[in-house]
Amino acid sequence: MATINKSVPLSAYTPFTRAEWAQLSKSTTTILSATERAQIGSIDETISADEVADIYLPLSQLLYMHMTQSVQLHKNVNQFLQKKTKKVPFVIGIAGSVSVGKSTTARLIQALCSRWPNSPKVDLITTDGFLYPNATLEERGLMKRKGFPESYDIERLIKFLYELKSGCAYIEVPLYSHLSYDILDDEVQKIIEPDVVIVEGINVLQVNKRNKRIPQVFVSDFFDFSIYVDAEEENIKNWYIERFKLLRNTAFQQPESFFHRYRQLSDSEADHFAKDIWSTINGVNLEKNIRPTRHRADLILKKGAGHRVEEVHLKKT
Repeated sequence: MATINKSVPLSAYTPFTRAEWAQLSKSTTTILSATERAQIGSIDETISADEVADIYLPLSQLLYMHMTQSVQLHKNVNQFLQKKTKKVPFVIGIAGSVSVGKSTTARLIQALCSRWPNSPKVDLITTDGFLYPNATLEERGLMKRKGFPESYDIERLIKFLYELKSGCAYIEVPLYSHLSYDILDDEVQKIIEPDVVIVEGINVLQVNKRNKRIPQVFVSDFFDFSIYVDAEEENIKNWYIERFKLLRNTAFQQPESFFHRYRQLSDSEADHFAKDIWSTINGVNLEKNIRPTRHRADLILKKGAGHRVEEVHLKKT
């Protein structure tokens, strides 16, 4: 029997080819302009109109269905309990490997969710902000394990999610700079009464086995819907290498960049360096910590060449 991983058969999910998934949406309206798609895309990933229409519009409609059902359930429970409590945000979790394109997926979903009826307020946070500062990682000997479960302040992340799901009107979230490769000491993201919150990160579906103080509470416990962005490892590795080369010629050229020292690497040197990082860090993290969580997602987007989604797997309910 085909499996998503060693323990979860694909029969736990309803599979859709790209064409089958695209047919689920009846809308023919242009959702995102070329300018908007360019802003959402990344240095190594462009977003086509077909990708939005075929994949993300049906996904947005499915998410809207889940959100409206959540709102209706809240109203029904309030009526049953004869109490008036505020509806807490609908939380979407997005997981996947480094370089698989989960950040672009998160931004696409944010843009589409904000166009739902009544124009909900949609905030996007990344778990990079919950990494320990570099100084702490250096002190603990974890700089070469950055991105692994032990490099995150999971208690702080769970505290944020508790506050979010408790209806706190104002929450501050730490911010991370990919340029300086560190937490920003003097900046925060302000979360103020959102209707929808998207939480994106490589670790959001992990079960925090190393956290002995709160072993029964997981980040995913706070999600109303979760998505895993998937691809064959060879594709992800190639995307990582190409992105490293692009950054070498752009962001790494800035003196304040943590990777400024690598700005003058030749193509062959950059290729070798990126492959080494993948084989010793990112590939190991994917195999041991990230991909094993795939089966915990409600929906899996399986990408092929060029970041094009070729299959969608929706968990049966």
